Amino acid sequence: MTDFKLECVLFDLDGTLVDTAPDLLASLNRTLLAFGFLPAEEEALRPFISHGALAMINQSRVSDSDELKAQMLDYMLDSYQNHIADSSELFAGMAEVLQLIEAKGLKWGVVTNKRERFTNPLLAALQLDSRAACAVSGDTTAFSKPHPEPMFEACRRASVSPANCVYIGDAVHDITAGKQADMKALVAMYGYLKPDDQPEHWGADALISHPSHLMHWIESATCL
Repeated sequence: MTDFKLECVLFDLDGTLVDTAPDLLASLNRTLLAFGFLPAEEEALRPFISHGALAMINQSRVSDSDELKAQMLDYMLDSYQNHIADSSELFAGMAEVLQLIEAKGLKWGVVTNKRERFTNPLLAALQLDSRAACAVSGDTTAFSKPHPEPMFEACRRASVSPANCVYIGDAVHDITAGKQADMKALVAMYGYLKPDDQPEHWGADALISHPSHLMHWIESATCL
C-alpha cells in the first residue's frame, strides 16, 4: 500500500455494514406461508441473502414454476419494504468503525445491489443516510456489481478517487467490482458467505474476520 492514500471506505450493505438477515428471512417466511409452504430454516437461507431475494426463494426449493416464483418474489419484496428495519441493525462493532472513519476525516458510503426502494429507507431508518457520503444501489446506474460502474458512481458522488478507496463486501461480485474499479477490496468474512465460497481465491487484499479487524486495517492504512 506504498502509494495508497485512503480517502473513502465503501461498504456493501447486506452482510457487510448491516445485518439485514432477520427482516429478509421474516419476509421470506411470510411469503412461504402465504403461498402454502413451510417456513425456511434461517441457517440454510442466511448464506444466500447477499445474492438477492430470488436466490433465497430458489434456495427454498418450493417450486420449479417461474411464474409462481415471480409472484412470490413480488409478495416478498412488498412485505420486506413494509418491514424494512424491524430488526435490522449494524453488525456488532460497525458503529465504532464508522466513528473511527469520521474521526479521521475520511468519507464512507454504500454500494449495494439492493434496489433504491429498499436501500434508501433502510439507511434512513438506521439514521445513516445523512452520514454517508454516497449510497449507490443496484438500480442507480445501468449496471450492478460485479460491473464497476456503481463503484465509479459512488466515487463521483463522494468526490474521491477510486484508487484511494477501499471496498468491503461478503460476496465474490463485491471483490470483482472493487478490483475492476482499481480499489482495495476486502472480504467481510463475518457476512453471508455460502458453504462453498472460497474467499481466499477472490483476489481480495485482505480477509476481515470482524469489524474490529477492519478498524485495524483502517488504522494501518492511514498511518502510512
